[in-house]
This record gives sequence, C-alpha cells and structure tokens, in this order.
Amino acid sequence: MSQRKNKTGSKNPTRKQQAERVRRAELQERRAKEAAEARARTKKIFTVVVCIILVLALGIPTMALTVLSL
Repeated sequence: MSQRKNKTGSKNPTRKQQAERVRRAELQERRAKEAAEARARTKKIFTVVVCIILVLALGIPTMALTVLSL
C-alpha cells in the first residue's frame, strides 16, 4: 500500500491528521466495548429466561401430579 501525500506534499501525516486518527481509533474501540457488553447482557437475560421456563416446565406437571394423586 503506497502512502499518499497530504496537502503540504510531505508523506508524514500532520498532527491534526494523527489526532483525528487517534480519535477515530478510540471511538471504534469504545463502540466495540459497548457492543461486547450488550452481547454479554443479552446472553445473561436469555439464560435467566431459559431457566425460568425450565423451572415452570418441570414444576407445573409435578404439582399437578401431586394434587391429582391425593
């Protein structure tokens, strides 16, 4: 990949360009971190919902059998 010259004609990026590149990298890193946290939170919620469904699926028939066996 060849380097392009900036407006002044030099191959080195200016301080402004470097600052912009750093700012964009930090923004991308923050967004990636937020996305990872959102995925983790969604996974926890899904796990809790599945556990509740399993408890109900096993508990309701057990209670029905207990009541009907009396």
